[in-house]
Amino acid sequence: MNIQIITLFPAMFDGVLGNSMLWRASEQGAAQYSCIDLREFGLGPRRQVDDTPYGGGDGMLLKPEPLIAAIEKAKQKDPTAKVYLPTPRGKLYKQSDAKRLAAKGSGMIIICPRYEGYDERVIKWVDEPYRIGNYVLTGGELPAMILIDSVVRLLPGVLGGEASADIESFQDDDKTIEFPQYTRPENFRDMAVPSVLLSGHHAEIEAWRAAERRQADD
Repeated sequence: MNIQIITLFPAMFDGVLGNSMLWRASEQGAAQYSCIDLREFGLGPRRQVDDTPYGGGDGMLLKPEPLIAAIEKAKQKDPTAKVYLPTPRGKLYKQSDAKRLAAKGSGMIIICPRYEGYDERVIKWVDEPYRIGNYVLTGGELPAMILIDSVVRLLPGVLGGEASADIESFQDDDKTIEFPQYTRPENFRDMAVPSVLLSGHHAEIEAWRAAERRQADD
C-alpha cells in the first residue's frame, strides 16, 4: 500500500512511521510512506499557502492552488490512489472503515489541513472526508497518523498473528468492546486475576469473556 501525506510539517511523521508496526510494515514491503511538503507548492517568493477567508472571520485558510498542485503531484506517482481529508465535516471514522480500506489495499493520499481549515473547493478532489471524533485539533497530522496506523496494522502479515486483530474491540459492529485481559502476577496489590482464567476450562473462559464484552458509549 502506497501512502502519501500532504503536510506543512513532514518531520512530525518521522517518529510515528519509523517505529513499531508501521516501521515493520515498511520493512516487509506491505506499506510505503512518503510526505509531500505543501510549502513546496506555495505561491510567490514567500511560498504562500494560506490567505484570509472571504466574508471575514479570524484565522487563515489553506489556499486551493497549493493543495490541488500537491494532490496532482501525488496522483502522478499513484493515479488510482484515493484522497482522504480529516475534517469536522466528514463522516465519523470507525473500525469498519479501517477494515474496508485495508482489504481494498489501494493507495492513499492524505491531506493535513492547518490554521482555520481549507478552501471548500478542495473537496472536489477528495474521495473521503472523515473525522476521528467530535473535537478539534490544531491540524490534520494526528488524524492522518490515526488513519494510517488503523489501516496498516490490518494489512496481511503486519501484526504477525492475524487472529489477534479478529478479537479486538469494534471488529464486528463498530460498537462491541473486547473483554478485559490479565497477565502475571496472579495477585498484584490485593487485586487477583479472575479465578475462571486460571481454571484451564476453555468453555468457561469463553463464556466469561463473552459476558464481559460490552457496548461502547456513543
